[in-house]
Amino acid sequence: MIRSIKIGKYERGLMFSDQEFRKVLRPGRHWIFDPLFVVKVRTVSVRNVWLATPDLDVIVRSGSLGDEARALDLKDHERALVWVDGRFEGVYGGGLRVLWTVFHEVRVQVVDAREGRFDHPDLAVILANESGKRMLEAIQVEQNEVALLMVDGRYQDALRPGRYAFWRGVARHETRTVDLREQVLDVSGQELMTSDKVTLRLNAVVAYRVVDPVRALTSVESYSQALYRESQLSLRSVIGARELDAFLSDKEKIAVELAGMIRDRATAFGLEVVAFGIRDIILPGEMKTILNRVTEARKAAEADLITRREETAAMRSQANTARIFESNPALMRLRELEVLEKVADKANLNVVLGEKGLADRIVKLL
Repeated sequence: MIRSIKIGKYERGLMFSDQEFRKVLRPGRHWIFDPLFVVKVRTVSVRNVWLATPDLDVIVRSGSLGDEARALDLKDHERALVWVDGRFEGVYGGGLRVLWTVFHEVRVQVVDAREGRFDHPDLAVILANESGKRMLEAIQVEQNEVALLMVDGRYQDALRPGRYAFWRGVARHETRTVDLREQVLDVSGQELMTSDKVTLRLNAVVAYRVVDPVRALTSVESYSQALYRESQLSLRSVIGARELDAFLSDKEKIAVELAGMIRDRATAFGLEVVAFGIRDIILPGEMKTILNRVTEARKAAEADLITRREETAAMRSQANTARIFESNPALMRLRELEVLEKVADKANLNVVLGEKGLADRIVKLL
C-alpha cells in the first residue's frame, strides 16, 4: 500500500494518479500511499535541457515546475532564440516548450516575426544553425550592389552591401539586385535609312550606370531593355533626317547630339548615360564602291590642283629671277660663273677665251 520511490540528483519525477498529473517530485526518497495502485511516477533527467512529455500543457499550468524550468508558450508570430551554456541551441516557432534551468545555463530571447526583417549581433551564428536556416531566409548583397526589398509585392527598403535575414512564413519577401557599377550596352546591327534613301548598318555603344535603383526597377520592366529601345529610336530619328554625306562628314557632332537625346530619356529610368559612341558604320557593297570612286576622283583632282599651283609658283619665281637678271647684268654674269663652277666639279671643262669674248667679260666683271 505504501511505495518508496527514489529520485536522483539530476532527475525529477512526474507523478500521475489515475492518469491525472499531480505534482513534480524533487531529488530524494518519496513514500507514496497507493492502495489501489493507480499512482505512477515518470522519471525525467534535467541534464536534458528540454522536457518532453505528452502532458506538457497540464504540467505547466499546474505551476509545479517552479523556478526550475522556463516555459515558452509562443504564439504563431513569435520566435524564440535559445542559448544553452553560452552556445546557440536553435530557433523555435509557435507552440509550448519547457526548458530545465537547474543543470544548464539557459538564455532565451523572444522576438516578433511580424517585423519581417531580423537583425542580431550573432546573425552569422544563428544562420549557421540548421533551425536558423529553416526559419530564416538569408540575403547577401555584394559590394557595388543594392537590393530592393519587396514585402508582399510592395517596395519597402533599399539594402546596401551586407548580410540580411528575414523570417519565413510571415510575409512574402523578395529582393531585386541592381549593379551600381558602370555598364556597357551594345546597340549593334541597326539597319537605318538616311534621308537620301541610303541603307546602312550601324553599331553603337552606350556606357551607363544606375543612379536611382528604385526608379530603375519600378518604372520599367527592364531598364537595360528600355535604354536599348530608346537608343534605337534616337538613332533612327537623327540619322533618318540626314543625308549620307552629311552624316559621314559630321559623325562626331551627330554622336554628341545622340548622347544628349539618350541621356535625357535615360534619366526617366533612373540611369545616367556616361558616354555614347558610334563604333562601326557598314555600307552596302555597291555604295562602298561608289564612295571609293568619289574619294579617288576627289583626291586625284586635289593632287592635280596642287601640281598646278606648284608649277605656277615655280614659273612665277623664274619670271621674277629673269627680271632681276635683266636689270642687273653683273648678277647675270655671276650666275654664269656659278654654272661653270658646278659643271667643272662634275666633268672636264675646256674654256676657250677668244677676242672680245668671254675673257673680256670676265675681266670686266672682276
